[in-house]
Amino acid sequence: MRLAQQPTLWQSVTTKNPRRTFRASAALTTGAGEKLNKRMIAELKPSTRDASPLYLQLARKLAIAVRNGRFQAHEALPSERLLSEYLAVSRVTARNAIDQLVEQGLIVRRRGSGNYIAPHLEQPLSRLTSFSEELHRRGYAPSSRWLVREISNASPVEQAGLGLSPKSRAVKVARLERLRLADDVGMAYEATVLPQQVLPNPESVEGSLYEYLDGIGQAPVRALQHIRAANCPGWLAALLGVPEGHAVLDITRTSFLASGQIIELTHSYSRSDYYDFVAEMKRG
Repeated sequence: MRLAQQPTLWQSVTTKNPRRTFRASAALTTGAGEKLNKRMIAELKPSTRDASPLYLQLARKLAIAVRNGRFQAHEALPSERLLSEYLAVSRVTARNAIDQLVEQGLIVRRRGSGNYIAPHLEQPLSRLTSFSEELHRRGYAPSSRWLVREISNASPVEQAGLGLSPKSRAVKVARLERLRLADDVGMAYEATVLPQQVLPNPESVEGSLYEYLDGIGQAPVRALQHIRAANCPGWLAALLGVPEGHAVLDITRTSFLASGQIIELTHSYSRSDYYDFVAEMKRG
């Protein structure tokens, strides 16, 4: 597999969406400070009755506040200085607490700017949507860093997965591999194969694959999806910007046309700290 050199995923403070432009100085001096009202201070302040280290107490309380929606995606977290002043803890304690949230994937550290709440995607399993469609629906700006767009030989597993009959000569497929991003934050690695006759020129796909397929009258109408837990190998960890062994969601999707023909076989690894898949179940 040919992998391009990994750039820093979070190089820019300004996203492509003007409504999501980060104004770091204002956020750190006003918005973030305003978040630390009396109620928030009481919720975050470490307890002297708790025997655990102060930085772990603060990290737990901050994580609860983030998960409960007290801070919104892309919002600046109060700085080390503000946390230190308002909560009467040392800056080392505040820094160590923030480090814990970075490791958990709850915040994104932007060098020279501050710490921001990481995007989080909750995707229902009852609706067939593309990565781009789901992000647009939730107000994020989807993008991709392409790794591979080519016609190549299908592996035996890919031939079987696409329902392609083996021939005397090698079976060709369109191969797409890319890093999927939400507001420039790496969310998932995705590898897709399609029958060559469906996508004879892989370079023609620039954004959403489903949007392209819809434009040529080949959009899938249903899919089977298998989700497993996995640990990041080294090459994938480098792409996603996480430690080797980090937990990811290993997802395989097989998509079908209305005729029953298999149109797409996609294998993706999604960051488990950024993704939730939700299934509604009923009795009877």
